[in-house]
Amino acid sequence: MRRSCGPSWWRTLGVLAVLVGLAQCSAPPSTLEQIRARSELRVGTLNLPTTYYFGAQGPEGIEYQLARGFAESLGVRLAMTPYASKNELLEALRSGEVDLAAAQITYRGRWRLFALPSRNYDQVDQLVVYARGTVAPRKIQDLVGRRIVVMAESAQVDVLEALRQGVAPDIEWQELAMDAINRPLDVIAAGDADLTIVDAPEFRFITQAYPEVLSAFELERTRPVQWLVRRRSNALRAAIDAYLGTDEVSRQVAAAAIDPVEQSPRMQFEMARNFRNHIETRLPLLRPWFEEAGRETGLDWRLLAAIGYQESQWDREARSFNGALGVMMLMPATATSVGVMDPFDPRENIHGGARYFVEVRGKIPARIAEPDRTSMALASYNVGYGHLEDARVITQARGGNPDKWVDVRRNLPLLAQEGWYSQVKRGYARGWEPVQFERRVRQYLSVLEWQTLPSIETVLQAEKELLPPAEAATEVATQ
Repeated sequence: MRRSCGPSWWRTLGVLAVLVGLAQCSAPPSTLEQIRARSELRVGTLNLPTTYYFGAQGPEGIEYQLARGFAESLGVRLAMTPYASKNELLEALRSGEVDLAAAQITYRGRWRLFALPSRNYDQVDQLVVYARGTVAPRKIQDLVGRRIVVMAESAQVDVLEALRQGVAPDIEWQELAMDAINRPLDVIAAGDADLTIVDAPEFRFITQAYPEVLSAFELERTRPVQWLVRRRSNALRAAIDAYLGTDEVSRQVAAAAIDPVEQSPRMQFEMARNFRNHIETRLPLLRPWFEEAGRETGLDWRLLAAIGYQESQWDREARSFNGALGVMMLMPATATSVGVMDPFDPRENIHGGARYFVEVRGKIPARIAEPDRTSMALASYNVGYGHLEDARVITQARGGNPDKWVDVRRNLPLLAQEGWYSQVKRGYARGWEPVQFERRVRQYLSVLEWQTLPSIETVLQAEKELLPPAEAATEVATQ
């Protein structure tokens, strides 16, 4: 029997249609739509050498590079915020304070409760490291019976659990609380543990600061890393996956794995240990004056601090055999020329050293771009601009590029060879010294950069400078 559709049936259909329409109208915009509407991508990260830090030229780190590229692909500006811990970063993502978390994270643990992972964009090698003076482990079985320490809720715990379930069922370890002041490498350096497992790229960056810790071997198991978004942010995740799958991202990730610190000779054991000790004991007393001098000259204060450490180990009473004095080791004539009346007044000396470095850098041809410009200025600060110019002349004569530091540094040592210094204007120089000077300053700077964060004003100003002129002007007008 055929049923007719009476008025009540049509009324029911009408109510359902209205409800569906209301549901569609009240659906909130997706995370990706919100990002585009506000013209800003909010990224949370951590202050780590392999993730995000402020270098002499501004924000650096592989996560910053990738996040900046993703923001550009969306046509929005980047607002990247470093958090003090993974717990804070996790909460920032959960609460919607940031749109995504980018900090070399592996999708595991509490992240799984509310977040979605992007595609894997890297596989991080896991390195076993051990305390200097103890027996070096050569294979996994050598880890059994040793005092192993790792961070709680870390990917390294997963690695150890896998070893226990596989080839090393008797392996044991201690887990440090997430909010512990000392990290595993600190515990090993203090002699309170024998071994830990760390990300290999991270250890290569910070090995200078931990001369008491040596690398043993890499494990076969790697750690996948992803970006994380909140659940139901499917459109954003799809956009991230498309971006992370590009050849350009692959090239950037591969380039980041080539650690510049690893390419230069390792600091000597005592030098590295003293440096870390002086960061804690001497630097706090001098830092305000380095920061003042940085603001006065427009230089990164950490670059000035690195120069000061290489020159005097931050010793305000330092004297050299040739008469250089104070923290940045100014010769009396140089001190006078930059307005320093008392070379043993550390504030006055640091300001004078900063002004002198600006003068030296100002002599470098304007066409030479960074980082070559600063590298040549460092060499000139050490050996004198005239000798640097001689080395550039030799570089060109030998078919190299006189505007590239990588070429000039190969030829600076020739200034100590009679066959070459007799042909140049300023004659003999200990040409190997500026090469060592530049390398060590860069090494000290690399540690200072990732161990310190700028003030919030510096962060905001740096981000503002990344905006197009019209947007920056609008932002200033609305403050």
